Amino acid sequence: MARVAFIGLGVMGYPMAGHLKTKGGHDVSVYNRTFAKAEAWVEQFGGAAFRLPVEAVRDADFVFTCVGNDDDLRSVTLGESGCIGGMKPGAILIDNTTASAEVARELEEACAARGLGFVDAPVSGGQAGAENGVLTVMCGGDEAAFERAKPVISSYARMVGLMGPAGAGQLTKMVNQICIAGVVQGLAEGIHFGKRAGLDIEKVIEVISKGAAGSWQMENRYKTMNEGRYDFGFAIDWMRKDLGIVLSEARRNGAKLPVTALVDQFYGDVQTMGGNRWDTSSLLARLEK
Repeated sequence: MARVAFIGLGVMGYPMAGHLKTKGGHDVSVYNRTFAKAEAWVEQFGGAAFRLPVEAVRDADFVFTCVGNDDDLRSVTLGESGCIGGMKPGAILIDNTTASAEVARELEEACAARGLGFVDAPVSGGQAGAENGVLTVMCGGDEAAFERAKPVISSYARMVGLMGPAGAGQLTKMVNQICIAGVVQGLAEGIHFGKRAGLDIEKVIEVISKGAAGSWQMENRYKTMNEGRYDFGFAIDWMRKDLGIVLSEARRNGAKLPVTALVDQFYGDVQTMGGNRWDTSSLLARLEK
């Protein structure tokens, strides 16, 4: 059992922190910007809730952060009441936010200056993966810090891998989002074409999902796409945030991402339709409007 602090109890962080308590058996303290959410978590799982990040992390061996973006992350880690200022020497900061590789390196430097370990550890698997404790975690950082953190991270994951130095986890998450964007657009176009051609989509997917066209998106999203249901899952607002990070990094490293840039524009069209909180599979709605 370790002493753990979890900063950020959104749709991902709330169940992840829960798994650290129930599956991992760790002593967990929590902070959330809306304190009532932290109180609700403690009522459900036990532990302790705090009103400031710096208070939540005192005596913690491992501190997890899972917030919205780079600015949110800097606020809860480097801000006046940020957690880095309250962590004890030798503790490890594990960041589950999908953020830039730049901020990951910035946090590693800040942690090193205070004798702390750091692992950037963005996740894939969505809300369902978080709730079921089966996320994929892509890590960057020092190998010794990673090896210490891995058993604790495994409380909410089925795959945890070290991809390289600080920032490599975030860069791997960018690859993940690039691949998803192209696959979802292809699936949307395939279903749209099949409908226009008068085909039975259920029968089509039953056959092609067993061949080279098969994918996680096809297996898990074709039914809801075929029915026009999108009020669940990974919101377009979040995906566009992620793709913004991807495209910014591509401008920095010179990568050419024409399909990713185009799909990002398509998601912008769906936002204009009012689909900000729709699942990413709602690219089909744009074709059918």
